[in-house]
Amino acid sequence: MAVKGVNMPSQKSVFVAYIFWLFGGIFGVHHFYLRRDKHAFVWWSTLGGFGIGWLGEIFRIPRYVRDANEDPQHIQELVKRMKHNKKPPFSMNRFTGMLMVSYSWGQMMMLAVPPEEIWGINFRYLNFLVPFVVALGVWTVGNIGRECGSFWWPLLGAYVSYPLRYYIYDESFWFTIMVLVSALAFDTFSKQWRRTPYKRNHFIKRIIVLGVCASLYLSLWVGYLYFHGTITDSDGDEVPVYEALHHFFTSPWWLDVKQCIVDTYQFAQHHGWYEVWKQIIDLSDPKGEQNAYKVLGLGPDASQQEITTKWRQLSRENHPDKAKPELKKEAQERFMDIQKAYELLSSRKHRRHRRNKRDNSDEYGNGPDL
Repeated sequence: MAVKGVNMPSQKSVFVAYIFWLFGGIFGVHHFYLRRDKHAFVWWSTLGGFGIGWLGEIFRIPRYVRDANEDPQHIQELVKRMKHNKKPPFSMNRFTGMLMVSYSWGQMMMLAVPPEEIWGINFRYLNFLVPFVVALGVWTVGNIGRECGSFWWPLLGAYVSYPLRYYIYDESFWFTIMVLVSALAFDTFSKQWRRTPYKRNHFIKRIIVLGVCASLYLSLWVGYLYFHGTITDSDGDEVPVYEALHHFFTSPWWLDVKQCIVDTYQFAQHHGWYEVWKQIIDLSDPKGEQNAYKVLGLGPDASQQEITTKWRQLSRENHPDKAKPELKKEAQERFMDIQKAYELLSSRKHRRHRRNKRDNSDEYGNGPDL
């Protein structure tokens, strides 16, 4: 007797797939929804197959959904194709995808390698990873959907053709040959049908795997920007990013900020983070008192009489009627600032006075009878 609902995967919706395709298709969101994680990562790293692949999928999404749901009719058609063809037939779309993705990933790997010695270390030996990344691009595209293949054949093809770089000085030419040989090696010797379904991993595990892959890919971009990027200064001169960052972290401004962070941490160790937070709030002047004292030119210890005297003096000196016509607007703004500062400080002083008077009254009123 069969038990319903046990190990039955949730059915995917064509409507939902199209919504994800429309609003997140260039990042492969719809492929992730359909459990096509390799396809999702390829789309994310190439922004929807360089835009062309994303647009072309508008007619293929229903087939992807049927495949994800293991629709019986779709599976029967797939079985017929497997019986009719010993190995998957040549597909121009897939082969072109292998070429474009592997070329893009390989170029990113090559651009991420520093062209010169950094910190006295020669990183150019990392160029030997370029064929590996090219083969990885070929293998990833070749293993999307119901087709699969070994990684070793495209890897062998990439490394066999890689020495051409020492004989052909045109980089685009030898690089294209390497990508083409790797893709042909996969398509000729490695490609086969995927006869067993994908293992359905947990959602969290899928996110972690894709996150690791995305981090590795982004590290190539970081390497490219760090070692090959430039910053234009105010004089119009271009400065390499790694030199600019080195100068930034040795600049007096950064050293002062760093020392401020260290001092804050040490202060927190002795007085607690709550006291640090209180000081930050006070320094941010949420009530505007510090700015008001600055407008009147007084210190925070000024009495109410000093505040009133200073307010009267500044009001007379900055009255708009005494200003020249061309300076009347500035004088009016200055005059209004003085009035606001006086009103704020007077209000605060009176409020504190009333609170202190009330506290003293409560203290003596509730004290013991003598």
